[in-house]
Amino acid sequence: MRGRRKSTASPLPQRHGVDPVRVRLPVDPEGAWATVGDHLRERFGAAVGPARVEAMLAEGLFVGADGRPVPGSRPYESGLGLWFHREFAPEEPVPFPVGVVYRDEHVVIADKPHFLATTPRGRHVTQTAVARLRHELGLPHLQPAHRLDRLTAGLVLFVVRPEDRGAYQTLFRDRLVRKEYEAVAGYDPGLVLPRTVRSRIVKEHGVVAAREEPGEPNSESRVELLEHRGGLGRYRLLPATGRTHQLRLHMNTLGLPLVNDPLYPVVEPEGAPDDWSRPLQLLARALEFTDPVTGGPRRFRSGLRLSAWPDR
Repeated sequence: MRGRRKSTASPLPQRHGVDPVRVRLPVDPEGAWATVGDHLRERFGAAVGPARVEAMLAEGLFVGADGRPVPGSRPYESGLGLWFHREFAPEEPVPFPVGVVYRDEHVVIADKPHFLATTPRGRHVTQTAVARLRHELGLPHLQPAHRLDRLTAGLVLFVVRPEDRGAYQTLFRDRLVRKEYEAVAGYDPGLVLPRTVRSRIVKEHGVVAAREEPGEPNSESRVELLEHRGGLGRYRLLPATGRTHQLRLHMNTLGLPLVNDPLYPVVEPEGAPDDWSRPLQLLARALEFTDPVTGGPRRFRSGLRLSAWPDR
């Protein structure tokens, strides 16, 4: 049986908790590139500008497997591996800490604040939970087993060792984790709760909001009212599936959009800076599962609170 090919270790350390980029020079049957520099200028020039590629080559920022700079004048070699660090656009720091609810040799259970992405995506790279935790805890191989929306706060399970990652990711894939969320939204005395909401959710690439459409349901959430006062309710949300924006959509479908939701029912203009004083009132409150590595029961609860319900 053929074994799995081992990945080549990077000669560069992480920067701000973010891995370097590795590229492999492709086969060049037509001899289009005489040198490594010719290829890199063509490959990255449109993205960062030819002058910046030249500067990176001059500064020795492209390195080989031995960690030594690869000059642009080096003759082109198909299959050659190069590593370099991406240059990140300035990011506004999210002014809230990433809490650690639990930590052992296998997992880190983090309390992610509102506004912080779980993993690098788009314009959020260094200001992500995984990058921060890698740096702060000294765990360069840390990876999330699942994700929370950037605007949602609460519990995220991170895996410490690469060899354990598949086992924990499978828990979430196979829906073997009980997830409990808490939310604050409007209160409708005429709405009978608890109830289970099922619908078909579609999320198109490049469209910020998901939508519900007719068809076979692919999402399911149980909605329970915990208490109400002053026109607001505090809800327990129990998702059976994990579609994008599922809980936000289902609450909006019930006529109870979450407090401070910028997408449902109305999509707010993109590009505006985050308003730290108006976080989405959605919190991943609890995770419960049987640990696939130790075999023991696990239950964790977030220590965060929703600001629209401050005196719980």
